[in-house]
Amino acid sequence: MLVNASPDLPEQLRRSARLHPRGGTRGSPIKAVVLTGAEIDQVAGLLSLREREPFALCATAETLAVIEQNRVFGVLPHDVVPRRLMAPGKPVALPGGLQAEMFAVPGKVPLYLEGDEPETMSKTAGAAGLELTAGGARLLFIPGAAAVTPPMRARITGADVVFFDGTLYRDDEMIASATGYKTGRRMGHMSIDGHGGSLAELNGFAARRIYIHINNTNPILVDGSPERRRVESAGWEVAFDGMEIAL
Repeated sequence: MLVNASPDLPEQLRRSARLHPRGGTRGSPIKAVVLTGAEIDQVAGLLSLREREPFALCATAETLAVIEQNRVFGVLPHDVVPRRLMAPGKPVALPGGLQAEMFAVPGKVPLYLEGDEPETMSKTAGAAGLELTAGGARLLFIPGAAAVTPPMRARITGADVVFFDGTLYRDDEMIASATGYKTGRRMGHMSIDGHGGSLAELNGFAARRIYIHINNTNPILVDGSPERRRVESAGWEVAFDGMEIAL
């Protein structure tokens, strides 16, 4: 099962022997792709799976609607790639004995669907978190979040592992580095540092906490940087390519 399909999915597949074809030149072992949103970095890799190998495409109603409205995704015909609705708060059984449940996360609509004044704290814009359970273990996947809500806190309290939005270290990071003109909050992401940042908001949880979805301006990517040392001293880890977690 894949969670989201980023543009570099072909390279990810080449690097992971477990995802190589079985029984010939195709025969993909991928049986389901779960989308937590419809941003380009969550859906563009679907176009690399258009070889008539069956898998289920699972997402919220909002995300599935975006997929259906874009004709390019017609290369994934319904008879081969059935769409499967995952309504927030309703568990769904997935291949491999996994139980999956979407839950609401404050955010905004995908960048290419934005208007002039997008709502960045919407709970109905299609952004979602994913909870996976199997054998008594619980994992949360939250790649984008504009805030941490009380229901999110309740889920994190009972989780073993939490993958969380680490896009920017500081809210004005892209402006300060002259790589963009938007703050993190304008993009629908809470920063790591500062008032209302994830370091403060998610302090004290017993779950193993791992930052993901990290922008290339974020100094936590640099081993030994003050920012990296700070998040590690607070009990966080920084995800890396090829990372494996056994539960």
